[in-house]
Amino acid sequence: MSSLVGRAKEFVAGKIAQIPKPEASLTGVSVKSLSRDSALFHSDVSVSNPYSHSLPICEVSYTLKSAGRVVASGTLPDPGSLPASVVTKLEVPVKVPYNFLVSLVRDIGRDWDIDYELQVGLTIDLPIVGDFTIPLSTKGELKLPTLSDIF
Repeated sequence: MSSLVGRAKEFVAGKIAQIPKPEASLTGVSVKSLSRDSALFHSDVSVSNPYSHSLPICEVSYTLKSAGRVVASGTLPDPGSLPASVVTKLEVPVKVPYNFLVSLVRDIGRDWDIDYELQVGLTIDLPIVGDFTIPLSTKGELKLPTLSDIF
């Protein structure tokens, strides 16, 4: 009896593995805007929806790290849905207090460049499968704005 259950589980797992799933890619991080107290960075997630109907996005979570420290993390409010059969771009904005950036630069060096890693989890509600999370990450070097860029 248990071998029958095992074969049934394998069959279902095999069928689910063959279901088309959305695919996504993540661009590098860039500076979007500056204020006197913070910097707003952003990255774009391009998501392709292989289905002929829209898919609800349950959650977009993000974590920005530098020098082994979490710089910012959070989730996007009301990410919406993915329209049918197209590629959709989602912007992931990351607000970082300027004083935190200055402390990072003091630790890293005088060139105002920081190495970063951005991790994004895109959770989509797939038919039959349920919630499906696409893990994405990108690494790079970011030139931080100087005080003269702000004033």
